[in-house]
Amino acid sequence: MALYEHIYIARQDVTAQQVETLTENLKTLIAAQGGSVSKVEAWGLKSLAYRIKKNRKAFFTLMNIDAPAAAITELERQLGHNEDVIRFMTVRVDAHEAGPSAMLRKRDDADRDERGGGRPPRGDRPGGPPRRSRDDAQAGGF
Repeated sequence: MALYEHIYIARQDVTAQQVETLTENLKTLIAAQGGSVSKVEAWGLKSLAYRIKKNRKAFFTLMNIDAPAAAITELERQLGHNEDVIRFMTVRVDAHEAGPSAMLRKRDDADRDERGGGRPPRGDRPGGPPRRSRDDAQAGGF
């Protein structure tokens, strides 16, 4: 059997529970075709780069699949008929990525920046130019 990464995006007006139900149905479909799903990552509701079928946001879900090609063909056929799914993409890979995907690592980095782990403001950095006050700027003619 081959290894695949499958991502689908669902419309913004479906609920998170409906997306989870759809994912479970897809896992059942793959298992019935003789495959297995090793990892599922729900990336949540994200903004799209451009409108797709009148949607500006969508629910993203990643699935790591180990299945025969016939199972992937049936999966894509079923998703093509589902009106809640905007787009999907399946890519064959040599090995599945261990640990969280790049999207989840990116989210962890953003959380770290919100806690104050980022850079200080420019004028307050050691070795940077000193910060001038408004009075200094008026007096110096700059």
